[in-house]
Amino acid sequence: MSTTSYAVSAKARAKYGRFLSEHDYEGILACQSVAEVIAYLKTYTHFAPVLSGVDEREVHRGRLEALLRQYQFSEFDSLCRYDSSVSEGFSRYIIERAEVEQIVHFIVLLNARSADQFFFRFPAFLAKHTELDFEHLATVRDYSGFLETVSRSPYYEILKKFHPDSKGRLPVAAIENKLYELVLQHMIEFINKKTKGSERQELTDIFKKLNDYRMISRIIRLKRYYHMSPDEIRATVNPQISGLSPKLIDAMCEAETAEDVYRIVNETKYGRLISRAGSDYQGDIGPRVQYQIARQKLHFSNNPSVVMISFMFLSETELMNVVCLIEGVRYQVDPKTIRSMLIH
Repeated sequence: MSTTSYAVSAKARAKYGRFLSEHDYEGILACQSVAEVIAYLKTYTHFAPVLSGVDEREVHRGRLEALLRQYQFSEFDSLCRYDSSVSEGFSRYIIERAEVEQIVHFIVLLNARSADQFFFRFPAFLAKHTELDFEHLATVRDYSGFLETVSRSPYYEILKKFHPDSKGRLPVAAIENKLYELVLQHMIEFINKKTKGSERQELTDIFKKLNDYRMISRIIRLKRYYHMSPDEIRATVNPQISGLSPKLIDAMCEAETAEDVYRIVNETKYGRLISRAGSDYQGDIGPRVQYQIARQKLHFSNNPSVVMISFMFLSETELMNVVCLIEGVRYQVDPKTIRSMLIH
């Protein structure tokens, strides 16, 4: 392993060592207002640099989240500079996921006839790293205008296949699934092209396994909240980049209820990590399993690229926790309930 490779792994692990501790989470849970949460983050945590100029009494919650996301992006970008062999592919993966997140967010607003709100929500820092014209998108008010805005993007071929229904609504879940499949496909292609040996095997296994658990979580969610038919659910899965057997996928799609899906999966090798996530989180096992896999890989993998991507996943989890804490405190949710939603 080169000196640069050692530096990547050491830097990632050092950054992870500064993440919020159990003591920090309890300190934030004790806060009585969003202003107190920001003050705590500014004073006691590694978020201090990005929040140093923020007035906790006046900052808008949307701007606060944008600042935290910008900080998260810059932290991962600083790691990528240590290893040029994978930095391009990983950076592209991060940006594409952020682009898809914003596209989906816009479609949600379009369905709610609130597209004008997009201007206040999209992260301005992303505009420096993407060819998508988010500022123009903020002026769009219908799907045809949206398609025209994204016509030169890699997502256009997928998006043009969807059309608003008689009520003007678009199938958000289906669009989101197809877009994330494309991002995953790009990542697998990069791994196959730029890596080899144990590094390729480990990275491929991580992304396939995470995709598997997201598929399981999606099927459970569609059964529980949308009561979709087996054929409708099959249309949302992507067995091409997966370790799930066709037989298992079919059994999950045919299951009567979300609880039946959980029982089917629990009898397979996938059940172990799901059990750790807890039966209370059957519909949200993707992020919880991702955290477990990433934490294990960050500590024990000998491949710097694996350590890097694991750090990114763990950073995402921490940001999810912070947003959850801010929202929980903002709406005066019981601390015990907030605590149960955190992943750490």
